[in-house]
Amino acid sequence: MTARLALVLHTHMPYVEGFGVWPFGEEWLWEAVATSYLPLLDVLDRHPGQVTVSLTPVLCDQFEVADGFLPFAADLRARSHALEVEAHPELAVALAHSARRYELAAAAWARRGGDLVRAFAPHASWTSSATHAVLPLLATEAGLETQIATGVRSHRARFGGWGGGFWLPECAYAPWLDGRLGAAGVRAACVDLTDVLGPGSHPPLQAGDGPRLVPIDREMTELVWSDGGYPSGPAYADTHRLTERCRHQAWANDGSIYDADRALEAVRADATDFVARVREREGELSVCAVDTELFGDWWPEGVAWLEAVLEEAGRAGLGVVGLDEALEDAAAVAVPGPLPVTSWGTPRDLSTWSGPAAQGLAWRQRRAELAVLRSAAEATERQVRELLAFQSSDWAFLISRGTAGPYPAQRADAHEAAIYDPPDEPALRNLAPHLAGPATLARSQGTIAESSVVSPRKSGGTNEASASGANRRITAM
Repeated sequence: MTARLALVLHTHMPYVEGFGVWPFGEEWLWEAVATSYLPLLDVLDRHPGQVTVSLTPVLCDQFEVADGFLPFAADLRARSHALEVEAHPELAVALAHSARRYELAAAAWARRGGDLVRAFAPHASWTSSATHAVLPLLATEAGLETQIATGVRSHRARFGGWGGGFWLPECAYAPWLDGRLGAAGVRAACVDLTDVLGPGSHPPLQAGDGPRLVPIDREMTELVWSDGGYPSGPAYADTHRLTERCRHQAWANDGSIYDADRALEAVRADATDFVARVREREGELSVCAVDTELFGDWWPEGVAWLEAVLEEAGRAGLGVVGLDEALEDAAAVAVPGPLPVTSWGTPRDLSTWSGPAAQGLAWRQRRAELAVLRSAAEATERQVRELLAFQSSDWAFLISRGTAGPYPAQRADAHEAAIYDPPDEPALRNLAPHLAGPATLARSQGTIAESSVVSPRKSGGTNEASASGANRRITAM
């Protein structure tokens, strides 16, 4: 039996619409739209059904109000590249290539009528929690229900049917999630169990009354996403070294001026190498999962590499299948004993979000969740939305990594304050429009009882956690 490959792209951006522009804020979203989402859509349209795409509801919330994108891509980026060429004529060819990416993105946006939800509709099969909360760190079952139910409800409202695929934010899994996920209709979720099962590919596990747990093939994933992976190759664009004035990419990783033709040769070679490695796993399903934003924003050649993999797989006879399709005929095995709390980071725990570097944010989020639940019958939708925004995993990740200045701490502080003292002025104009609450919270008010409070200390306390080494969604690679 030949090997098969399932490519899973987790597509997410925290709610930045209306909260700053540059250097931190809406430009994160616009950059991802220009360099990742729009080019990716063309590849997905040419290869339907071969790539599994999860879209977080909070990203779709922003797609519906991303009216600042076209001025950014068609005007601002054109002018900023022209300024750099004036200052560095020796970089003119490399900068012209960079500028062309935004020109093409602006044309693609216009061609699709600026409706990215509709554009992704044929491809978006998996959903996630409402605002990408680290589910094992939530305080109560009612809080879990609100995040999960809002995510499922949003997906169904936008895309119609749903097959039960659910991306666990940060791939963060704990056994006590099984029942709640199963009750919400979740049939499958990806997990990183490399430390439990060992490296390589593994069959799906059946977690009691919960979903099938699909182990990620860490070895194949790290070929794409690690410090020594393909994006570090000498010909690819250096996403750390940027022009001084407008911060554009003009150099390759080896220090030479960027050469697009040379990079394309590397794309083809790395795609051939990847397919050959997967084919060596005879009779196995290899699940390679990454954040979508890797392809484009942090690896500018990534979308081209993805399409080269799909084309090379066809030539080499490697089956590339959607994960839902692969699971239809894949026998699940019983969970081999108690599973640990885990994430897809290194060392695959939860400490990036709950450890000292996160400055106590996890415990503030739990306190706020309990406060809203205690007054659930009187809680306003604004308060619930502020809680959902406060629970985003991105703030703790960025605080822990120190990659976005004061922005993540300021965002967390502001959402926390608005929970306790909701402001009168409009805000969060499209966050969670399909909110499953506060009625959900009111129905679940009794879950504040001690027996229903979920505590990460039951499985190891604050040291059970680690940020995804792959989760660089809004920083340069």
